Amino acid sequence: MQDAAPRLRSLVEQLLGAPLPLRVRAWDGSEAGPPAAPVLVFRNRRALRRLLWKPGELGLARAWVAGDLGIEGDLYTALDLLSGTVWERAEDARGPVAALRDPEARAAVRGLVRMAGSPLPPAPPAEEVRRRRHLHTRRSDRRAISHHYDVGNDFYEIVLGPSMVYSCAYWEEGGTLEEAQRDKLELVCRKLALEPGRRLLDVGCGWGSMALHAARDHGVRVVGVTLSQEQAAYARKRVADEGLTDRVEIRVQDYRDVTDGPYDAISSIGMAEHVGAERYLEYAEVLGGLLEPGGRLLNHQIARRPQRDESSYSVDEFIDAYVFPDGELAPLGTTVTQLERAGFEVRDVEALREHYALTLRRWVANLEAGWPRAVRLTGAGRARVWRLYMAASAVAFERNQIGVNQVLAVKTSGGSGGSGMPLRARTWN
Repeated sequence: MQDAAPRLRSLVEQLLGAPLPLRVRAWDGSEAGPPAAPVLVFRNRRALRRLLWKPGELGLARAWVAGDLGIEGDLYTALDLLSGTVWERAEDARGPVAALRDPEARAAVRGLVRMAGSPLPPAPPAEEVRRRRHLHTRRSDRRAISHHYDVGNDFYEIVLGPSMVYSCAYWEEGGTLEEAQRDKLELVCRKLALEPGRRLLDVGCGWGSMALHAARDHGVRVVGVTLSQEQAAYARKRVADEGLTDRVEIRVQDYRDVTDGPYDAISSIGMAEHVGAERYLEYAEVLGGLLEPGGRLLNHQIARRPQRDESSYSVDEFIDAYVFPDGELAPLGTTVTQLERAGFEVRDVEALREHYALTLRRWVANLEAGWPRAVRLTGAGRARVWRLYMAASAVAFERNQIGVNQVLAVKTSGGSGGSGMPLRARTWN
């Protein structure tokens, strides 16, 4: 008798105290739920055991990465429905602790346990990073960066496309990903007032796209620093291929170890999320110390929504375990405050939230189009991590759960307060 899906759906709804918005297909082939909805596929009982042993986001992520759980239909619709129902309810009073006190929920858990079979918890997928305290030492930062960026340059070429820019693009209607990424790099250069003869430090330079654009199109001398050996090798080859070795230097170096200032400008694009709350003031002070008076910092950074009790903030379990170990997000106001505490004057903030959602959807499309090769390069589990992470992030940006902002800050000239900025903002020259 094929009845696992109706039973599973009924028990989950009992536990949630609300209808499950997705259709369910179980390991026995049975289905239940709204006919037109995306399908949550439990490929085996192990998927259910993962969720029971680790209720919430991490259990779902483990089941997805291991291939025990899947989604058929539109992935974004499924994630949006789950975000609005399952994950939000998992944080309210009907969470796992409340289930122990609620007779109906307790009965549902017992029913799910009986369906799951073996009482032993499945081992986490090999792609999961062992959790540890967020120290943000030079050693731990190198390890975290290596986990995320040393996946293989060939894999990133599939996802990012020819631009090899791993940050939010800057879109116009009808443009391509490559055009939008070029426009983002140009926007940064204009905000920093880059011109021939000036010196730029690109912190977290990635595969060298910003350094190349600034040197080639604006005639500046650039030092790019990264903690990823693979990124540095790739960036150096690009620099050599374009004949820009006299203007661009790529280093494997922690930003805290840069001592050859002063620079006229600093770009930090998608790097500050790795810094951590405890180190952020130090980060801002180090960058301020590397700038000439009147020098500009462009800090391009993902932000989360502020919480009423900031002490209750915890890092996203899936992101921490599978994507960005030790990554932390801060509210925009916190970032601005820390930059000001370090002595910067914040002159402009531009929100690009919708732009990042569009960018992520293009990256997901690139990954799906190159899926067989991506799996050969990194393994099926890692490819599934990236598909889920990017699609879920796109939904989070669209729902205004997270945002991304370019903060332009200036190191004013001593006691005179001179900024060198134009009287009319957003002319960027």
